[in-house]
Amino acid sequence: MDNLKDLITEIPGEGYDKERAWTVYPKFETFTYFSSTAGRDTKVSVMLPTDYNESRQYPVLYVLHGFYDDGSWMTRQEVKLGVMLKNLQLDGKASEMIVVAPYIFCSKEMPVCTGMDLENCYAYDNFINDLTTDLMPFIEDRFSVKKGRENTAITGFSMGGREALFIGFKRPDLFGYIGAVCPAPGLVEIPGSPMHPGQLTENEMRFDKGNEPFAMLVSYSLADEVVLHEPEHYHRILENNKVTCLFQVMKETGHEHTSVKPHLYNFLRLLFR
Repeated sequence: MDNLKDLITEIPGEGYDKERAWTVYPKFETFTYFSSTAGRDTKVSVMLPTDYNESRQYPVLYVLHGFYDDGSWMTRQEVKLGVMLKNLQLDGKASEMIVVAPYIFCSKEMPVCTGMDLENCYAYDNFINDLTTDLMPFIEDRFSVKKGRENTAITGFSMGGREALFIGFKRPDLFGYIGAVCPAPGLVEIPGSPMHPGQLTENEMRFDKGNEPFAMLVSYSLADEVVLHEPEHYHRILENNKVTCLFQVMKETGHEHTSVKPHLYNFLRLLFR
């Protein structure tokens, strides 16, 4: 992964998110699958390559939204994920891929997030079961997917970033590329906080030999007034555990698309190389 360090830039240069003349850009479409984990039909946004062909197989990137949001957050005009990805492909800097933006709040009791408390956090944590039991099989059955950890990536913003890290550490057999931008608190215990007992211990934030990701990128902003210094805490844990990880530290962006876009720009260039 050391050979990828030079690819990481704090803020991309001009034009990376601008539409080019005579270019067809991919769009997200909404599909519905049944989540046995949540006990309900669930919507998911999927973006296929502009020249998608069933006779070919494509790697898959899962992108996860934050607290109170849904899968449409990553499909918004402000994020410009399709524009970034297509431009990078045209420049020979990114692979063709299927991008999946799911709804990651997963509870049989509550259809939507109702507040910032432990019960709601557990519903987000439960997405790992929906992903592996329901969503991934749906995507692999419905679309022409190239399977294997070397062809499967996950990243997310805020609570989605925390869940992407959690899923990456718990299921490295499924995900060979792991990312997070402005990851939320609670991946590890926050002493005295009933809302954040910790999904993992600090010692569990590591990989067994042979299960290390092909690329891992954690991005955060020093000006983030929402998750504050928790991403820096994760940074220190990963370094102390000698986890090979790339870090993108931004100085002035916020807890919003201004941080998400630079992270995605870097992460997309690391995938499926």
